[in-house]
Amino acid sequence: VLYDSNDIQIDGPTSLSFSENTEARFLAYGWNVDTVDGHDPAQIHTALAMAQNADRPTMIICRTQIGYGSPGKAKTHHVHGSPLGAIEVEATRKYLEWTHLPFEIHEEILTAWRMIGQKGASLSAAWAKRDSAELTAFLENKDVAKMEFSIQNLKQEFLTKKPNQATRKSSGDVLEKLVPAIENLIGGSADLTPSNNTRTTTMTDVTAANFSGRYIRYGVREFGMACIMNGLGLYGGFIAYSGTFLQFSDYARPALRLAALMKQRAIHVMTHDSIGLGEDGPTHQPVEHFAALRAIPNLQFLRPCDAIETAECWQLAVAQKHGPTVLALSRQNLPLLRMESGEKNLCALGGYVLRSSPSPLAGEGRGEGVVLIATGSEVALAVAVHEALLEKNITSQVVSMPSRELFMAQPFAYRTAVLGSGRRIVIEAGIRQGWEGIMGENGLFFGVETFGESAPYQEVYAHFGLTVENIVAEIKRNLNDK
Repeated sequence: VLYDSNDIQIDGPTSLSFSENTEARFLAYGWNVDTVDGHDPAQIHTALAMAQNADRPTMIICRTQIGYGSPGKAKTHHVHGSPLGAIEVEATRKYLEWTHLPFEIHEEILTAWRMIGQKGASLSAAWAKRDSAELTAFLENKDVAKMEFSIQNLKQEFLTKKPNQATRKSSGDVLEKLVPAIENLIGGSADLTPSNNTRTTTMTDVTAANFSGRYIRYGVREFGMACIMNGLGLYGGFIAYSGTFLQFSDYARPALRLAALMKQRAIHVMTHDSIGLGEDGPTHQPVEHFAALRAIPNLQFLRPCDAIETAECWQLAVAQKHGPTVLALSRQNLPLLRMESGEKNLCALGGYVLRSSPSPLAGEGRGEGVVLIATGSEVALAVAVHEALLEKNITSQVVSMPSRELFMAQPFAYRTAVLGSGRRIVIEAGIRQGWEGIMGENGLFFGVETFGESAPYQEVYAHFGLTVENIVAEIKRNLNDK
């Protein structure tokens, strides 16, 4: 790492706000630290040569002058974001004894630069000629082709066993199949491995003494973890996934945004995805985070409702080569709601009809009925509401929408067929923001518009009105007021 140390910030000298001893800090980390004159090529060359042969990371502190050569502005913050101006440019040229015209590249510089380019070209050609089918297969993620078979088998297994379990547990089950099948997967967690279920039974840890493992213990470093995952993606070959709580996506957000900006695959397993975590209270309960993550362009936000959807969402995450994915998974147990697995990945549609009642129903049944749209753990609640409405002869259908963005990307005809013409009811334990376009003007929203509460999760859901009784009563009242 070359550290440009010029003692200047936008406001003025760094002493206004910075007193850290950078050299001592990195020595404490166990790095080598070297300090050179940042304007002396020979010193820089020597330091780089030593760093290349070191047995640990090296920081080279380059002491420099901002605006070097400018008689009137060197070593001041005025050079930071402003041009020198014609008079100061002329003074600088005179000070540096630079007689060439603007934008003229001196022949000596041009020749040296082209020689460096030729050296790089020969090294690149030699690398490309290496006969390494194994490395090529790794870099091109050839193992990913095995994923579809593993996912399909697991979906069928879930359908047979009908597990009533948290989607974080279902995610762990998926990884038990994917990690042996896909050599490129590199996992980890920010000190929440037992909670995230991100370490499989076949994985060993990456350590300072042994880099052959496939699991990284990141410690409580969500941002650092997300940065490292981006680096693994940029290097090529590796498919990095990690774990933390969804609420802590705030700490990782700058790196999540960079992954989306750079179009880099990184899979973030984020568990404890709602007020359903209960007693940990509002500090750990995400409320605005669904909306915040959905707002990041090119980030795939997936919130599966059961084990089968979790498997399908993992398939989408691995297949997403050009952007990051957040898998929002529950802490509380959830029933299996999909009654068929099928070869098609329904989550890839973003939303689909999970339950439907005959239409129109006899008696009080209404031809248009209502459409219950839900994500994640609230899909089970929507199904229970659907069944309660059926007993009251009110037509309804349940739409599971693990990805609002993927759903909105579907053709208009498909979206219209799924949402129908009935009153739309959205059930999600988060803020309303972003749902308005799907709900329409006469839609209803059942969610959480404030911070959570600390209590057993059933009581927290009841506190916010996310119960069958309350939702059914509100639907009946609104239908009668029509």
